[in-house]
Amino acid sequence: MELGLIGLGRMGANMARRLILGGHRVVAFDLDARAVAACAEYGAEGAGSLAELVSLLAPPRAVWLMLPHGPVTEDAVSAVSPLLSPGDVILDGGNTNYKDSIRRGQELAEWSIDFVDVGISGGIWGLTNGFCLMVGGPDETVKRLEPAFRSLAPSETAGYSHLGPNGAGHYVKMVHNAVEYALMEAYAEGFELLAAKEEFDLDLAAIAETWRHGAVVRSWLLDLAAAALKEDPGLESLQAFVEDSGEGRWTVQESVDLAVPVPAITAALQQRFRSRQEGPLGAKLLAALRQQFGGHAVRRTGD
Repeated sequence: MELGLIGLGRMGANMARRLILGGHRVVAFDLDARAVAACAEYGAEGAGSLAELVSLLAPPRAVWLMLPHGPVTEDAVSAVSPLLSPGDVILDGGNTNYKDSIRRGQELAEWSIDFVDVGISGGIWGLTNGFCLMVGGPDETVKRLEPAFRSLAPSETAGYSHLGPNGAGHYVKMVHNAVEYALMEAYAEGFELLAAKEEFDLDLAAIAETWRHGAVVRSWLLDLAAAALKEDPGLESLQAFVEDSGEGRWTVQESVDLAVPVPAITAALQQRFRSRQEGPLGAKLLAALRQQFGGHAVRRTGD
């Protein structure tokens, strides 16, 4: 089958390559002409505009957006939808809020254009290992697109699921990313505790490598931790500054709305917030209160 791909960041470019290797025709567009040229080198057909991309696809067209969530994706949907015809489909593979995906599906249906939300996991390793695909959208449309999904997945039989109507794919991906937050935080806390036991002079890289084989806590995240610690045992090249891309916040809000407790995920999200603060006011107030009620020593600025 053939697809138009909009957004050739590292993940989008790797998806294009995997689709081409799976025998699919890919027409690619990005605002960066260099990215389009690079994609063309391994078999994609480059387009110089959204209109050209649409003109190079045969109906029913499938246009796949791999863009940051929010205004960028919103603008792309608004720009490309008038160029499409009834029966065409727009796919969103970004980390979009599932509520936006429900809304977009309803809005595009008024134009008789289908919408499919695809939660994608696999990161920069997707080209080699395949991508995990969590899909929401109309049954017949998803069925028609399955050859592409199965080419992107790790195998013909694993790593892809059609999970329900519009919004379901991005909802599952949201929770997936929140679980990832909690897993990462658990590894981070565990290795910090190991490093704090200075009398043992523990080799963190060796421990990570040991845990990778046969241990209950083995995982791909642990594999990545082992690689990072091998490269930089003390992680001295990094700052303790951790961003969040939104999915953890949405998940915690969803837990409040549904009255479902998610304490580990919530704590992991809060820890990311704390990592981005220098001399947080809350910690200063704790020190001030201890001094006020108990006369405890404090460390002052400049000490």
